[in-house]
Amino acid sequence: MFHVVQYRPLRLITQTSLSSMCLKLVLSRPAAFAQIWKSWFSRHSLVGNKNIILMGPPGAGKTTIGRIVGQKLDCPVIDIDDDVLETTWNMSVSEKLQDVGNEQFLEEEGKALLKFSASGSVISLTGSNPMHAAGMQHMKKNGIVVYLDVPTAVIMSRLKSMKVDRIVGQSPDISLKDILQFRKQFYKRWYDIRVLCGGDIAPEVVAEKVLDAVKRYQNSELETFISTRSSRSGRSMEKGCHKYFSDVVTEGLAPDGGLFVPERGLPKFTAGEWQSLIEATYIERAQVILERCIHPADIPASKLAEIIGTAYGENFTCSKIAPVRHLAGNQFLLELFHGPTASFKDFALQMVPHVFAYCIPRSCNYLVLVATSGDTGSAVLDGFSRLHDTDKQRIAVMNFFPEDGVSPIQKSQMIGCQKENAWSIGVKSDFDFCQTAIKQIFTNSDYTGFLTVEYGTALAAANSINWARLLPQIVYHSSAYLDLVHQDIIPFGSPVDVCIPTGNFGNILAALYAKMMGIPIRKCICASNENNVLTQFIRTGVYDLRGRKLIPTFSPAVDILKSSNLERYLHLIANEDGQLVTQLYNQLENQGHFQLRKDLLEKLQQDLVAGWCSEEDCLAAIHSVYSTTGYILDTHTAVAKVVADRLQDRTCPIIISSTAHYSKFAPAILRALRIAEINQNPLSQLHLLSSYSPLPPVHWGLLESLKKKENDDHQVCAADMSVLMSHIETLIQNHFM
Repeated sequence: MFHVVQYRPLRLITQTSLSSMCLKLVLSRPAAFAQIWKSWFSRHSLVGNKNIILMGPPGAGKTTIGRIVGQKLDCPVIDIDDDVLETTWNMSVSEKLQDVGNEQFLEEEGKALLKFSASGSVISLTGSNPMHAAGMQHMKKNGIVVYLDVPTAVIMSRLKSMKVDRIVGQSPDISLKDILQFRKQFYKRWYDIRVLCGGDIAPEVVAEKVLDAVKRYQNSELETFISTRSSRSGRSMEKGCHKYFSDVVTEGLAPDGGLFVPERGLPKFTAGEWQSLIEATYIERAQVILERCIHPADIPASKLAEIIGTAYGENFTCSKIAPVRHLAGNQFLLELFHGPTASFKDFALQMVPHVFAYCIPRSCNYLVLVATSGDTGSAVLDGFSRLHDTDKQRIAVMNFFPEDGVSPIQKSQMIGCQKENAWSIGVKSDFDFCQTAIKQIFTNSDYTGFLTVEYGTALAAANSINWARLLPQIVYHSSAYLDLVHQDIIPFGSPVDVCIPTGNFGNILAALYAKMMGIPIRKCICASNENNVLTQFIRTGVYDLRGRKLIPTFSPAVDILKSSNLERYLHLIANEDGQLVTQLYNQLENQGHFQLRKDLLEKLQQDLVAGWCSEEDCLAAIHSVYSTTGYILDTHTAVAKVVADRLQDRTCPIIISSTAHYSKFAPAILRALRIAEINQNPLSQLHLLSSYSPLPPVHWGLLESLKKKENDDHQVCAADMSVLMSHIETLIQNHFM
C-alpha cells in the first residue's frame, strides 16, 4: 500500500524534549513563541488529519495550486500523477494510457487510488480520477474535495498552449470539448467545495480562494442568522442560541416577530467569478450562487445539486428556465412564468419544499401555513405536493387566500392544486388580513406550544417571510444580467436597470441582494398599481396606511398594503439597527404610519425609484404592446411596463420582470384586447385566447389545472383568528393523527 504521512523526513522529537524546547522558548522569547504557536494552531486546525484534495479538469492548475497551498500550510504535497501513478507503474502516465487504452487505464488508475493513503496533506488528483467511483469514495473518507471550476473555453485554451494532444477518453470521433463536458458530471458528484477560477486568475489567488473556501467549510458557526428586530446588545447575550440556515427555513418567522437575515450579510462574487458563469446554464448558475448562500453543513453540495435538478429539471416548459426576451428599444422581459403554475413564485416554491424536507428534524410533523394574494397559493400547493410520499406523510400545507380577492383562474388553480397533503381555504377578507393572521399565529407561543404538545406538530411558513424563498429569486435576477452579456447586448460591468411589479417587496429585494453580491444593477424601479403605498414611501419616506383601503385591481398579486419584506431592506440600510426597525414597525402597528429619517431616505433613494400605474393605463399597455409586437403582457408586467416607460432614462438596458403568464388573468386580457363577448368559464377564456396564436402561447399547466374535475371544492371561513386556528387544528387531526 502506498502510504504518505509526511512528504519529507522529520527529526524524531520525544514528548519530554519537545516540552523542554517549548519551555525554553516561552521563557526567552514569549512573543516569538506566541506567534509560532498561533501559526501552527491555525494550520493544524485548518487541515488536522484531513487531506485537502484538489479536483478538476486537465489544465485546471491542480498541481501548481496544490504546491502553493501546501507551502502556505507547511504540509505535505502529493501529486497523484507524479508521486503515485508513475511511481507505481514505473512509466509515464501518457505511456500507460497508450499501452493499455482508455478503459483499462481508468481501472488501473482507480486501483492505485485504492492502495493510497495519506493524512494532513494537500493532494492534487488527475483529471480522470473522479471517474472511478470506488477510488473517489476511498479518497473522500479522509479528505475535503475542492473542485477547481474553470470554464471549458479557458481549459481548452490552456491545453492547446500546453500542447496536450490526448487525454483519457479522447478519440478521433470525440472532441476535447465533449470530453470536458462529459467529465463535469463526475466532478459535480464528488466535491465538497467549489472554487470558481476565471481565465486570467493567478495561481496564488486561486490558492488563497481554496484556503478561504476550506476555512468556510470548517466553520459553519460563522454563517448565522439574526432577527431584523434584535438589538446589538441582545445578540451578544444570545451567542449560545445561534440560528443557522436549517433553523430559519424551519422556523420562518423570528420569535420576536422580525424576519431572519444573515448576520454577516450575503457573499460577494468578484467580477471574474460572475464572468465565469456567462456560458453556464441556468441550473449551473443556480448551483454556484446557492452554494455560496447555503453552508454545506446545512445542505451539502451534492444534495443541493439534487434539489436544484429536481426543481428546475422537468417542471419548466422552457429549457432556459428564465429566458430574457427583447421587447422593444432598450427594454427586455425576464420571463418568469414558465413553471408549472405560471408565475415567478415557482422559482422558489419548486425548490423550497425539498429544502424544507431536508432541513427539518424527522421526529416532528410540520404544517406549513401560507397566505397568498394570488400566485403564491397554487405555487406552494404544487411544490409541496411534489414531495416524496414519505415526506408528504409528515409535511402538509394550508393555504389561506382572500376569497374575493384573486382572479377566477387563480382561484381555480388553487382549488385544482389541492392534494392529499395540501389544502386551500378562502377567507372573507383581503390579503393583508391573511398575512397578518399568520404572523400572529406564529408569535402566539401558547397556541404553537399546544399544537406541539397535543399533536406533535410544528408550524412553518412558506411566504416570502421565509429566508429560503428569497434565494432562488436572487438567482434569476443575476442570471438575467448574465444572459444580456452572453447575448452581446452589453459587456460585463455595464449597468442595467430593473423594473419589478411588487407589493410585498420580496422580488425587488432579491434584485437588491443580487446587486450587493456584485451584479451591476444601477436602479431598481418599484412598480405599483393603485395600491401605491410602496411608491409613496419610496418617494417621501412616509409609510402611511391611515385611511387606506385595499383596492381590488387587475393585478391582484400586488394588491398589498403591508409590505413584509420591506423590513429586511430597512434593517439593511439602517446598519442592522434592530431597535430602530422595531420602533418603526411598532409605530406602524399602533398608529398606522411611520417616517424614515432623512439620511435613511437618501440611502434608500440611491437604490430605488418608484412609480404607479392606473387600471386604464395597465389595459392600454397590454393592447399597445400586442398591437405592435404580437406579444401579450400579463397585467402585472403591464404595470411594470407603464412605470418603466415613465421612469427609465434610456441610457442603459432595462430588464422588466414578467412575473406571471397572461393566461392567469384572461378576463382582463380579453378586455384589454377589446374582445367584446367574454365567456365566464375560465377554460373557455383560455381557449379563446389561444385562438389568437399569441406570443407566448397559452400556458399548458393552467389548461391542465382547469381540466381537472377532482378536488373542485374548497372551504371558506370568516375573517376571525379563532376560526382560522380551528381550521388548522382540524387539518392536523385529519392528516397526522
